[in-house]
Amino acid sequence: MKRRILLVDDELAILLTLKAILEMHGFEVDTAASAKEAVKKLNLAEFEMVITDLRMEDESAGYEVIRAARAANYNPATAILTAYPALGSDWKARGAQQLLVKPVNTPDLLRQIESLLVSHQEGKAKSARQGDARTAKTVAVRKAG
Repeated sequence: MKRRILLVDDELAILLTLKAILEMHGFEVDTAASAKEAVKKLNLAEFEMVITDLRMEDESAGYEVIRAARAANYNPATAILTAYPALGSDWKARGAQQLLVKPVNTPDLLRQIESLLVSHQEGKAKSARQGDARTAKTVAVRKAG
C-alpha cells in the first residue's frame, strides 16, 4: 500500500513538481493550494505525512495546517516547506517535526521524508506500547483491588 502525503502550497508550479516527484518515488499524493483546503482534506481522509508551505494566505498559514494535522486522531508526520529558513526553532514549538527548505534537491527531499516517516512511525509504535503497558497495569490493579 502506498504511503499517503498531503502536500500544501499556494504556488502551483511547486505543488505540481513536488507531487510528480513524490509519486514517481512511490507515494500517493493529495494536494491543497491553501491552508483552508488542507484543513478540509485532513478531516476527510488520513495521511501518513503532511508537508505544508508556511506562507500562503498569510505569513503563518502553514501553522494552521500543522495545528489541524496534530489534532487529527491518526497523527500524521508534519513538515514545513519554506523558502525562508531563518525561522529559528519556532516551527518546532508550533508542532512541525521537520523543516524542508525550498528549493530542495530530490535526493535530499526523499531522504528527509523517509527519515521523518521512519522516526515518526517508531514514535507512534513506542507510544502504543506504553499505552498498552499502562492499560495492562490498570487492569491488574483493578483485579487485585
